[in-house]
Amino acid sequence: MKSRRDVLMFGISATIGTLANPGFGQAESAQEILAATDKIRNPGVPFRLTNTIVEYRGGQPQNRLGLIVYAKEDKGSGQFRNLVRFVDPPADAGKLILSSGAVMWFYDPAAKATVRISPQQRLIGQASNGDVLTVNLNTDYTAKLAGEEVIQDASRQEHACWHLDMTASNETAIYNRCEMWVEKATNRPIKGKFYSDSNRLLKVAYYGKYEDHVDGYRATEAIIIDAVDSGLVTKMSFTDYRAVEIPEAWFQRDYLPRFKAD
Repeated sequence: MKSRRDVLMFGISATIGTLANPGFGQAESAQEILAATDKIRNPGVPFRLTNTIVEYRGGQPQNRLGLIVYAKEDKGSGQFRNLVRFVDPPADAGKLILSSGAVMWFYDPAAKATVRISPQQRLIGQASNGDVLTVNLNTDYTAKLAGEEVIQDASRQEHACWHLDMTASNETAIYNRCEMWVEKATNRPIKGKFYSDSNRLLKVAYYGKYEDHVDGYRATEAIIIDAVDSGLVTKMSFTDYRAVEIPEAWFQRDYLPRFKAD
């Protein structure tokens, strides 16, 4: 049986060990925080939403794109599969983007052609193909806790946040590295930074206007700012969340020419 002195010395040694290794025990908690943000960002059932994207230059709207995103989690990989349908402008209506696993395809019904595309390719403004997809970050990234910070959101409201530094853990990750500021009280993402493969900052995003949709409170707005020119801003508005049944056939490349809108 250990004496009281032995127990005391063990506790002191454990404390000293933790202080000497400030990262001790943080990796798991950081990953848990990231997993919690996934539950805030994404419904736990198959769903659809409307994503309206507006590009601004110098504060003036330039281009607009309307999309409907269908998303369903693959229980095997833990990642979402997505089918994105273009609805606005009319000239682009009917075009499709399919994302399943590490592969992304673009289908143009006018050309009756399907081509492979990159998630990093610009879609409109500062929004890339990958930015319009529903993803579970916990599946694609390894997170470390960089600290605790009080930051401002896009409306200059302050939030006490966990600061996560995330590196890609597999080939399906859209960015090689990103940072996320997560509100401590709610696990809501407030701010993100996204980097190129060479670790160059590409853009900064702010998430806000949380509303109750499907089975939880979710951001209905994302504001993306170019890292070099802050006058280049893209706003994504998320509306019309619905839980829906999504056929497995929709996530097959060969099915794209036969897809019919709901």
